[in-house]
Amino acid sequence: MNLNQVTIPVTEINRSIEFYTSIGLSLIVHTHDRYARLVCPDGNSTLSLHLVDSIVSEVRSTIYFERDDLDEYVASLINKGIEFNLMPKDQSWLWREAHLSDPDGNPIIIYYAGENRIDPPWKLK
Repeated sequence: MNLNQVTIPVTEINRSIEFYTSIGLSLIVHTHDRYARLVCPDGNSTLSLHLVDSIVSEVRSTIYFERDDLDEYVASLINKGIEFNLMPKDQSWLWREAHLSDPDGNPIIIYYAGENRIDPPWKLK
């Protein structure tokens, strides 16, 4: 099994397309003003944007994007005017993470985990 896509709610399709393309995804589908789909620059995973009237703030999913060049990448996004809630920081679970939110408040974590992404020291045998 392979994860194809994650779909998130947004309140303005074009604003969200602009945000996600600015962080490196490429627009591959935009057939009407209620839906768009973007592909990640590495691999084949996609992110879909679905227009909603409002977003329930209590129900959120966190989107994780992994980058080998985390610190440099975060610096490049800051130069584009993107704001972060947490600058790159080493976490106790052996990932280095930076936190931000998209224009609708959907949480995003850009991280680097290396071999600890799939094979942390505490992985079940």
